[in-house]
Amino acid sequence: MKDLKDAPFALIGVNSDGDLDKIRAIVKKKNLTWRSFQNEPKGAKASISSTWNLKGWPTLVVLDEDMRICYRGHDGHKAGALAKKLTLELQAKRKDN
Repeated sequence: MKDLKDAPFALIGVNSDGDLDKIRAIVKKKNLTWRSFQNEPKGAKASISSTWNLKGWPTLVVLDEDMRICYRGHDGHKAGALAKKLTLELQAKRKDN
């Protein structure tokens, strides 16, 4: 997704591991540059996985500009292609305005 670096696009991670120090070490080791959220943050009324109806890990979710879920699944190529398509459409829309 490097070709979307300066595009109106965001990549986030949601993680189910309870050990935050372990997660931070992995993020640092792998030089992950996207935001990552804890699935069940302290004080939350519901987990991200239950709110988004996720049934397994990893699950990829692609949202459109109106925050509607356009893809939920496990196919990285499919999710990436859709994210790129939606981003290019949004960029074209913004140029027209």
